[in-house]
Amino acid sequence: MSTSDVRRISSGGPYEDVIGYSRAVALPNGLVLVSGCTSADASGPYDQTVKAFEVAFKALAEAGLGPEHVVRTRMYLTHARDVDEVGRAHKTLFDAVRPAASMIIVSGFVDPNMVVEVEVEAFKAEAFEEAAG
Repeated sequence: MSTSDVRRISSGGPYEDVIGYSRAVALPNGLVLVSGCTSADASGPYDQTVKAFEVAFKALAEAGLGPEHVVRTRMYLTHARDVDEVGRAHKTLFDAVRPAASMIIVSGFVDPNMVVEVEVEAFKAEAFEEAAG
């Protein structure tokens, strides 16, 4: 695999150019890694979690994958009190998929209005075959 085989997906988010990252990176083997996604404009941990995963789903869609291809999620929270709401949002979105998941308490995010950030990894072997097609 060469770096030319790697597809970098941008969302146009404000920090992508400032920090130097891609919203998602699609590897030729069908693995797609989605950077941390947040939503400062949603209120409450449940809504922020849903909206953050929607940002991730949009990046996955650009790579030809959907929520059903998610194999791992990571949820970073600023408060342990939000575990139930973030967990409920995750269950709503992934109950049928059941990816490997982690929930980690952190000290904070770049924007103090953010209470949750999520990362997603997805896999679809056919994605490589379709792209090579």
